[in-house]
Amino acid sequence: MSLTNVTHYGGCHCGQIRFKVIAPSTVIVFDCNCSICTKKQNRHFIVPSTDFTLLQGENHLTTYTFGTHQAKHQFCKTCGVQSFYVPRSNPDGIGLMPHCIDEGTIAEVLTKTFNGQQWEESMGKFPEIKKFSQHPSTNKKRRAEISA
Repeated sequence: MSLTNVTHYGGCHCGQIRFKVIAPSTVIVFDCNCSICTKKQNRHFIVPSTDFTLLQGENHLTTYTFGTHQAKHQFCKTCGVQSFYVPRSNPDGIGLMPHCIDEGTIAEVLTKTFNGQQWEESMGKFPEIKKFSQHPSTNKKRRAEISA
């Protein structure tokens, strides 16, 4: 498992949305079962928003919110793919879909289950999730502990 950061590039299906993100080559992906994540099959890894750059397509994004309106689900207006979003758990971060990262930079995907149907209870049991939107230099130890 490598926690060394690399530059990943990715985007939506039609290519209108392109981004780059600094993240480890081994990503810890959260598999959530809340209502929207179940419908979209949203599996995502979280990075600090400062490590994410939208390269193109801001005018092709549309945003959907519901419930608390804290999560900002952004989709390409053309192809409908959600490549990234602002998670409710980490409003200072970006959740990225590993399947929207261009091939070649993700070496390993580790999956953690998150019970989004009992969101508040799950956050209480897994407060470390907040660390994923902090800069990696401040939380490498915590990421290593979570991935174990």
